[in-house]
Amino acid sequence: MKNKEIHNPINSTIKPTSTGSANTSTVKRLSFAICMAVAVAGSAFAGTDVKTFKDKVVVEPTCYFRDTEFQLDAFGAGAFSNQARSAFGGGIGANFFFARYFGIGVEQDLMGRSGSPALWSTLGSLYLRYPICAWNLAPYMMVGGGTTYANNLKGHGEGHVGAGLEYRFTPHIGLFTDGRYVYSSVEPKGAALVRTGLRFAF
Repeated sequence: MKNKEIHNPINSTIKPTSTGSANTSTVKRLSFAICMAVAVAGSAFAGTDVKTFKDKVVVEPTCYFRDTEFQLDAFGAGAFSNQARSAFGGGIGANFFFARYFGIGVEQDLMGRSGSPALWSTLGSLYLRYPICAWNLAPYMMVGGGTTYANNLKGHGEGHVGAGLEYRFTPHIGLFTDGRYVYSSVEPKGAALVRTGLRFAF
């Protein structure tokens, strides 16, 4: 009687299927594609500044004082001296700023005091100003000279040095006040001249 071989399923060799190998290959390819996409995106943003909502954009205030401008002045004035009675009057002027900090000007003043003839003054000045745009203010200094004369008097020379302050309501309208020391070739030798008026800028 022949012995029959008994087939043991446990000892049988289980061959792997091709389906598992295909899935592994697909996962590897997908992982490689994701890594490449991340690398490309990283290199694209490497040289770019990314702004967040916390970043604040600073807006510089508009400056009412232009680098180049023409001005017209209308003012009242008073002259005060220990050697003579005070005189009051006014005048008009024209200024030109060829740069933000530097300008030139000319003015015509008419002053008078009780019992004396009116005095006319034609004066020129060099201006040095420093605009403070955030406050619409411009402190300035001046130096200059000119001639003062009257109907029955010969003209005489004078010089002056002083300082002032201008405030701009708009880029075209301002209020200014200044004071200067005036030294003259005739009596009174020295006086303080104060002006206050409106300035129109173009």
